[in-house]
Amino acid sequence: MGDLQKKPAVIVISSHVARGSVGNRAAVFALEAFGFPVWAVPTVVLPWHPGHGPSTRLEHDRERFDKFMDDLSNAPWIGEVGAVLTGYMANEDQVSSVARLIKNLKQRDPSILHLCDPVIGDNGGLYVPEQTAIAVRDHLVPQCDIATPNSFELAWLSAEEELSNLGATVKLAEALVPDTVFATSVPANEQGLTGNLLATQEQVWGAFHPVVSDPPNGPGDLTAAVFLAHQLSGESVSLSLSKTTASVYEILIKASSRGSDELALESDMTSLLNPETDVPVSLLEGETA
Repeated sequence: MGDLQKKPAVIVISSHVARGSVGNRAAVFALEAFGFPVWAVPTVVLPWHPGHGPSTRLEHDRERFDKFMDDLSNAPWIGEVGAVLTGYMANEDQVSSVARLIKNLKQRDPSILHLCDPVIGDNGGLYVPEQTAIAVRDHLVPQCDIATPNSFELAWLSAEEELSNLGATVKLAEALVPDTVFATSVPANEQGLTGNLLATQEQVWGAFHPVVSDPPNGPGDLTAAVFLAHQLSGESVSLSLSKTTASVYEILIKASSRGSDELALESDMTSLLNPETDVPVSLLEGETA
């Protein structure tokens, strides 16, 4: 029997925690579970998610991080890479270094996908310095193929106030620069529901489910990685939206039912790869083929 066709590697650039399933911990696990080799780059190392309380941050020397990006760009195995996922950035200098890496990779191979998860804040406001958020807005979002902001980030990137309804969310998602915008935690028209919105140049799709009480940290990081895995597998955006939403929703339900303060990806592998929950998608704008 011949070898199965090797899947492209994904460079994942985000935060790393010792305990928990957020940032790189969530994204790397998910992508590798789907069979994609990962080159993992931590932008900062933490003992746990900052939401659990203060802790010591291990941050990179800025010049060394910049040279690290150059090493990746010139790696003899760079031809293995088919996508880059960018998440939490510790400072604006990291944004510049990462943006240059992606520009170099796309000059060599324009087909390389860049998914930008602009991890800059949530409903409580920005949790990165404003200059870092501005750098992400100005240098990573404009050059990415897919952006996965939460509703707060979508509004902030669009210089708008907090989004209060689905119609406003659709308009902002359509106006954002990338060809594909996967907005998470968006308000639904029906009370008690939340979900995800996917906007392309031709269509806008929604996938909504009941709100999960007291969800653990990490669903945004996981969503970005799972959606990228489905897209790299050649699935349609609507099917990718449905599968991604179902997986993350099912994993959140299980974690919440256990009273867990973290996602338990190692225990919920089945939900990650083959969720039993059905989250239907609906076409909000555009026409089906």
